[in-house]
Amino acid sequence: MKAVLMTAAGGPEVLQVADVPLPEPGPGQVRVRLRAAGVNPVDAKIRAKAHFATTQPAIPGLDGAGVVDATGPGVTEWRPGDEVWFCNGGLGGEPGNYAEYTLVGTHIARRKPATLSFEEAAAAPLVLITAWEALYDRAALTEGQTVLIHGGAGGVGHIAVQLARLRGARVCATATGDAHRRFVQSLGANLVIDHQQEDFVQAVLDWTDGRGADVALDIIGGDVFQRTLEAMAHYGTVVTLLDPGTPAWKPARDRNLRIAFELMLTPMLAGLPEARAHQGEILDQCARWFDEGRLKIHVSRRLPLEQARQAHELIEQGHTQGKIVLVP
Repeated sequence: MKAVLMTAAGGPEVLQVADVPLPEPGPGQVRVRLRAAGVNPVDAKIRAKAHFATTQPAIPGLDGAGVVDATGPGVTEWRPGDEVWFCNGGLGGEPGNYAEYTLVGTHIARRKPATLSFEEAAAAPLVLITAWEALYDRAALTEGQTVLIHGGAGGVGHIAVQLARLRGARVCATATGDAHRRFVQSLGANLVIDHQQEDFVQAVLDWTDGRGADVALDIIGGDVFQRTLEAMAHYGTVVTLLDPGTPAWKPARDRNLRIAFELMLTPMLAGLPEARAHQGEILDQCARWFDEGRLKIHVSRRLPLEQARQAHELIEQGHTQGKIVLVP
């Protein structure tokens, strides 16, 4: 079968298309003929510095969607022809989804939303789980709260805007440029700020009558994280997807802020079966919302598997609207 291999840590050029053996499912596994694989910023970070990657060459790619092709011994819950989506592999120790086929545990595969194409389904799992855990689990977002979401047009951001609205929150998001701003507005954001043209801290304070946001989701890091502390309400919660480095904590201390971190890879890295089961439940609930028309995923680029390098180049430029997928 065809697969993209990460042959070493480095730039996009280390991604090479190669022929590799077709994997055979073992007990508790299904083989999936992949119809699409999602491309995420973490894929590029793993490639650049071999983060989490324990073996090389490795097949990257955490997100996938496709059709069950074969089942391992004792598997009864899945049959050939079943359509599935999942977030699995791609960390080096377990092959990922930049390939024509992959193996998935029966407890990890989830039934694909009927209303989504394979490309849309492959784009969704990682960002759905990340946004859900950040807003619902870490921040405990409730109806009526105000939430600031940075990078509202990106993969995690555009899902976070929708999940916050589904929870009944008032949403302010940052986005750069008219096209991204219109896109985020179409998702239901109450206010969209171009943080390169406006002072987002002052805009949030004006929007909340000086109170500040109850919850913030930081997807950008650096100075944006630091300044977000100044845009928060007292006793608010800031969730970040990134290492904030060594910020000045006084604004957080003065406001009694709670600072939380979100890394949806933790259950895979640490081998936490209950946490992985929770992530599967997240996908099941989001599948229902997709099929009810209450949630949508935006795929901006569909590229053939052979253009994985170009996909990584695009993702590293940082201006992607929604998601990029690879199609075998």
